[in-house]
Amino acid sequence: MSQPLLQVEGIQVVYNQAILAVGSVSLQVDEGQIVALLGANGAGKSSTLKAIAGLVAAERGCLQQGRIVYAGQDVSHTAPHELVQRGLVQVLEGRHCFAHLSVEENLLTGAFVRKPSRAALQQDLERIYQYFPRLKERRRSQAGYTSGGEQQMVAIGRALMAAPRLVLLDEPSMGLAPKIVEEIFEILQALNRQEGVSFLLAEQNANLALHYSHQAYLLENGHVALSGSSAELAAREDVHQFYLGGSVEAA
Repeated sequence: MSQPLLQVEGIQVVYNQAILAVGSVSLQVDEGQIVALLGANGAGKSSTLKAIAGLVAAERGCLQQGRIVYAGQDVSHTAPHELVQRGLVQVLEGRHCFAHLSVEENLLTGAFVRKPSRAALQQDLERIYQYFPRLKERRRSQAGYTSGGEQQMVAIGRALMAAPRLVLLDEPSMGLAPKIVEEIFEILQALNRQEGVSFLLAEQNANLALHYSHQAYLLENGHVALSGSSAELAAREDVHQFYLGGSVEAA
């Protein structure tokens, strides 16, 4: 068997040398997979993603224990910009974009780490616009004046301009209308199927995440409570009762 694209082994994340955000989390993402990280607010989803992306230090946090292996190399303490260069990119929670720049200028910033030629840059832009036609329509608009859904598309499109192998997505559905959320997840699925981009997404909307993902991990208080194929978890009565708000029959 080939090795996983990402292997997280018993990581522990602590903030301010006192606050335990992640107690012990182990997970893996295989090449070409969409993997969901589920759980309520405070379960440790965002901290897990930030630890993988090397971003916890920016919030006075540290990886206290465990290790993170990406593409066969230990990257537990690798700088975020080096991870981006290697093809591991995070889209942070909250639709972060440069509000004063245009949609297209935001997208272009995602390619700086690769330093592509002008022709390659234009080709990459057109590829993003094929997946996100809304962004092509708004390409000259100031990003800060676009809708929440469009800003989320900008954030994802900018990450894709870095030509990633693995994208970490933190709460992509948060605060968005259901129709827009479905549109975004359909695009993610198309990117996964057509280009082989792998995704690890932290998501509170478990029904949605289980529908679009291959594997899932359910976090509780900084630990993995359940894991398995998304289809298996979606079919479990206890998962529906405690996490999906209903029964299997009602789903």
